[in-house]
Amino acid sequence: MSKKQIKILANPSHSLSTRIIRALKQNYELYLIFLPVLVYYIVFYYVPMTGIVLAFKNYAPAKGIWGSAWVGLKHFENFFSSPNFTRTLVNTLRISIASIVVGFPAPIIFALLLNELRLRRTKKIIQTVSYMPHFISLVVAVGLVMDFVQRDGIINDIIAFFGGERIAFMTEPNWFTPIYVLSGVWQEIGWSSIIYLAAIAGVSADLYEAAAIDGAGRFRQLLHVTLPGIMPTIVILFIMRVGNIMSIGYEKIILMYNDLVLDKADIIASYVYRIAFGAAPDYGYSTAVGLFNTVINIFLLVATNYITGKVNDTTLW
Repeated sequence: MSKKQIKILANPSHSLSTRIIRALKQNYELYLIFLPVLVYYIVFYYVPMTGIVLAFKNYAPAKGIWGSAWVGLKHFENFFSSPNFTRTLVNTLRISIASIVVGFPAPIIFALLLNELRLRRTKKIIQTVSYMPHFISLVVAVGLVMDFVQRDGIINDIIAFFGGERIAFMTEPNWFTPIYVLSGVWQEIGWSSIIYLAAIAGVSADLYEAAAIDGAGRFRQLLHVTLPGIMPTIVILFIMRVGNIMSIGYEKIILMYNDLVLDKADIIASYVYRIAFGAAPDYGYSTAVGLFNTVINIFLLVATNYITGKVNDTTLW
């Protein structure tokens, strides 16, 4: 063993720092390209995380974050003992789980069906039409949905045509979740299918040829070639979706709900928004509720990643 190797073994940190410096010198162009992205995430994602301390303080704007009184877990105790805790938690889980059950497999099925089309022109037209709702402003999309489900809207016109009674959908609490979930599928099914179509395109044509030689028809090829080929993509996206199970955006909820459906529509995110930006804002309490939401998401992400790793050998890390 040379003296240089002995020196590196005796001082492994020196070896690591040497490798880092060498890598920076050799690939400095790539690191310069990556630098703006790194700065962006540090400034807009990591630096604001210092605001988490508000969850443990009785924040007063005049005193600032560090000058405000420390209250420990008081805000968490108030939230857990509040009737809003059970209501918002149940609503969040119900809407999010329904979105996963209905909305997660929808783009997969759509991509599989779209892949089976052999008429290229028809396929392109369907793809274009399915992508369009994604690019509509959320305010406009919710406005369209509200028009569809009005008493004199197209949905009630169809119900009346078949002899049914018109329904006041937006005043019936039990209809809020189906409308929210199905409108989300309508808006995102085409856009979300892009990644699955790309995964399907990456499946080797040799596998289809081998399956055809063995006598497999189109349906069996889909089950035994296409689905296994895109399964890693499905698992990764499922992990990420479950990791955001508590992160329903408040924007669409606020645009859709009203006082008549509030008990079934109010979720943690919309509750935090009202507390933080209401007539009497409580920044410490709203931060504590948001922090609770984030911790649950992290736990679900880690748990799902662990379970899928054991079952499918596909994980995020």
